[in-house]
Amino acid sequence: MKAQLALGCSILLALPGCSEPKTSLDAIQSDPEAGFTRPAQPANAMLPHSDDILELRVPPNPGRNAYFGDLHVHTGYSFDAYVFGTTSTPRDAYRYARGEALEHPSGYRVQLRQPLDFYAVTDHAMFLGLVKEAADTRSAFSRYEVAQPLHDINAPDNMNEWSLADRGRAFAAFLPATLAGLRDGSIDPRLAEAITRSAWLDTIEAADEAYVPGRFTTFAGFEYTSSTDDMGNLHRNVIFHDTRRLPAVPFSRFHSQNPEGLWDWMDGLRARGIESLAIPHNSNGSNGQMFKLVDWAGDPMDDDYSIQRLRNEPLVEITQVKGTSDTHPLLSKNDEWANFEIAPYRVATKLYSEPAGGYVRDALLRGLDLSAGGVLNPYQFGVIGSSDTHNGADSLDEETFFSKAGMLDGTPELRGSVPASFIAGNLMKILEPGMVKTVDGRDYLASSSFEYWSASGLAGVWAEENTRESIYAAFRRRETFATSGPRMQVRFFAGYEFTPSILVDRDIVSAAYAGGVSMGSDLQGVAGRVPGFLVWALADPEGAPLQRVQVIKGFVANGEHRERIYDVACSDGLTADPATGLCPDNGAAVDLADCSISAGVGASELQALWHDPDFDPEQEAFYYLRVLQNPTCRWSTWDAIRAGVRPRSDLPATIQERAWSSPVWYRPPPAGEEQPTTAAPAGVG
Repeated sequence: MKAQLALGCSILLALPGCSEPKTSLDAIQSDPEAGFTRPAQPANAMLPHSDDILELRVPPNPGRNAYFGDLHVHTGYSFDAYVFGTTSTPRDAYRYARGEALEHPSGYRVQLRQPLDFYAVTDHAMFLGLVKEAADTRSAFSRYEVAQPLHDINAPDNMNEWSLADRGRAFAAFLPATLAGLRDGSIDPRLAEAITRSAWLDTIEAADEAYVPGRFTTFAGFEYTSSTDDMGNLHRNVIFHDTRRLPAVPFSRFHSQNPEGLWDWMDGLRARGIESLAIPHNSNGSNGQMFKLVDWAGDPMDDDYSIQRLRNEPLVEITQVKGTSDTHPLLSKNDEWANFEIAPYRVATKLYSEPAGGYVRDALLRGLDLSAGGVLNPYQFGVIGSSDTHNGADSLDEETFFSKAGMLDGTPELRGSVPASFIAGNLMKILEPGMVKTVDGRDYLASSSFEYWSASGLAGVWAEENTRESIYAAFRRRETFATSGPRMQVRFFAGYEFTPSILVDRDIVSAAYAGGVSMGSDLQGVAGRVPGFLVWALADPEGAPLQRVQVIKGFVANGEHRERIYDVACSDGLTADPATGLCPDNGAAVDLADCSISAGVGASELQALWHDPDFDPEQEAFYYLRVLQNPTCRWSTWDAIRAGVRPRSDLPATIQERAWSSPVWYRPPPAGEEQPTTAAPAGVG
C-alpha cells in the first residue's frame, strides 16, 4: 500500500502544474490579478460559497403524516368574488398558500402565519370567468348590455367603500339578466362557454404550475352551486384526483339543479378514467335539505341511491367561514358545546334555515335510521374543514380575521364588529333602515350576516407523503379531520387488541394500525369482545393549549335518535366526573382587556385508551372525536379591542376552537354469533 501511495504521488508531481507551488494558495487568492474576488469569503476560500439549498423529497412515512390544507377557495374567476373587488388569480391564491403576502381588495396585505400543505382553487362553475370578462371593456362579452354596469368595476379609482352600493346593484342585476339572455338567445351561449373553458383551463394550469410533489400539493377543482327552490343550499366542491385528463367544461347548475345529476356526470367521467369526489358544504344553510331521508324526487332512498352517493361523496365540510355544521343547540340539547359559530340563515339570505337535516351529527344519526330500516347508509362520510374564502386567501386566525367577501366585509365596521360611523349609521338609517342594528345603544351595520361568520376552517389528512396520490387516497379512505382554524392534530383508532401499554409504546402508531381501524372506517363487532378506542390530540404549537378530548357517540334506540358525550382525556391532571362523564373546568380564562389567556393551564398533548361504559354489542353506533382548546377571544372581540370599543354583547366574546375526527362506525356481529361480554378489560377506563 505504501509503495502504491508513493507511486501515486510521483505521478502527480510529474504532471504539469503539480509541482510544489512557489506561492501559497492564500497569496494567489489575495492577488486581484489572479481572477479571484473574495469579499466576505473565508481567508482560505478558493471559490465563492453558494447559499443554495437542495430541497430533496422526503420519503413516504408508512405511519402517515398530518397535512393541512384548504379545498374551498375562490378567486376573481368567481362571479361573486370579482364584483366585490377580488382580482386575485388562481396563481395568486397558490402563492398565498405557500406563504407569500397577498393584497386584499380593501387595500391591506394579508399573509398566513405559516404555509399550508395543500390547496385547491374551486371557483364557481356557474358563470366561471364571466363577470371578470364583463368588466374588461376590450372583450366581446363586455359589449352586452348586462355587462355595462360592470365595466372597469375594479379600476383603481373605484376600489373604495363608496362603490359598494353600485357593486351590489350590479351583482343583483347580472345573474337574472344573464340567465334571461342565455335563454332567449340575446347572449351567445357559445361565447359564454368559451369564456368558461378558458378560465377553467387557466385554473388547471395554475394548479399544475404550483404543484411540487413532496412539498406542496394542489388539486384541480370547482364549485357546483345549486340550491332548492326555497334557497336551501346544496353546494358541493368537486376535487379531481389528478390533471392528466379532465373535462373541458366543469359541471354547473346550468346542467342540473339536482345533485344526482352531478353524480351521474362524475360516474360518467369515472368510466372514462377520470376520478373525482364531491364535498357538500354549508349544510347548515340548506334548510334541512342537504341530508334528507328521501331523494331529489321525494321518493324513498334505496341501496342504489346510497351506493352512488357514497361513491361520489365520501367527505363533508363540517366547518367554514359561514358557520359550523357539526350540530345545533336545538338538535343536541344536552351538548354544552353545541352552540358554536352557528350561522342561522340560508346561504345568501336572511331566511331562517331549518336545523334538522342540515347538520352533520344529525345526518350521521339519519344514516343509522336508514340502516335500521334495511337501506344502505348513505351518510357514512368523513369530515374536513375549509374556508370558502372569496379573496383567494383564507382567513383562519381570530386575531387577524379579514372575513371572506372582498370589499363587502373587509373592515370591522362593514362586518359589524365595531359601531358604524356617525355618518354611515345615520345615512343607512335613512336609506335602508333594515340594514342597521342597534346593540347596547350603538348602531352597527347589518347588511348581511357577517357578524355570525367564523375564522374557519382547515382540512386535515393523514397521508404517507404530500402528493396528490397520497392525499387523495386519504380523502377516499376518510382518514381526515377538521379544525376551526388552529393546526391541531387528531388521531382516532378502534380495535380489540389495544391494552394500556399502547399509550407508552414508542411505536404506538404502528401498533394502532396493526391492532385496529383508523377514523373513517367500519369496526365489525366480534363475539365476546369489547372494542377499545385509542384517542390522541396534539395542540397547535402557536395556539392555545388543549382543554379536553371528547368522544361523541350516536345511536338509535326504540326508533329515536340518541347521542352521548364522554370526556375521555382532561388537561391538567383532571379526571372526568363519574356522574356526568365530563372534565371539571380547568380554570382557563381570557382577559377581555387585551385577549391574553391563562398561562400554565391546559395541555400540549392528550391521549387515552377508552372503552364505552354503555357499550351494547347489538347496537349499531358511530363514534367521533371533538377536541376543545382553552377559551380564546373571538375575532369580533379582537376587532373591538383594536378599535377601543366594548365588544358587542349579543356576540360571544370568547370561543373554544376545536377539531373533529372522522367517525368510526361500529357494526354488530352477524346474527347467530355468541354475544360478547360488555365488561371492559381490567384497569381500562
